[in-house]
Amino acid sequence: MLRIRLTDSAISRAGYRWATLVGLTWGFIWSTGRIEVRRGLVVFTGMPKWTFGRGGSCVGGCYLTDTNAGDAVLGHELVHQAQWRRYGMLFPLLYLFAGRNALKNRFEIEAGLEAGGYLPTPRRGRASSTP
Repeated sequence: MLRIRLTDSAISRAGYRWATLVGLTWGFIWSTGRIEVRRGLVVFTGMPKWTFGRGGSCVGGCYLTDTNAGDAVLGHELVHQAQWRRYGMLFPLLYLFAGRNALKNRFEIEAGLEAGGYLPTPRRGRASSTP
């Protein structure tokens, strides 16, 4: 019996490449800021807010954002890039079914809610209120 693997396969990698091509096209059309490759991810800044979701969007090997490109969020987006590689063009559908609530979305949880800006970051150097 012939089994077709859709994840971690040549099919998913082809979907990842297609998504990356879409991300590159969208980024080159709309980016008005710096474009750079950081840790293997093409980062487009200066994107109009309507061209991406939330604080930024990972599309294949591209990250599209206005100014949200710090090291912590980049680590979060690198996990999404790996998810694109694993699932290919199934990823947008799986992400949709996982839900818009990032606190319950398994892909956001896997990428790290704090790094993705979904949880408040703990403050450092604050004095304790205990006597």
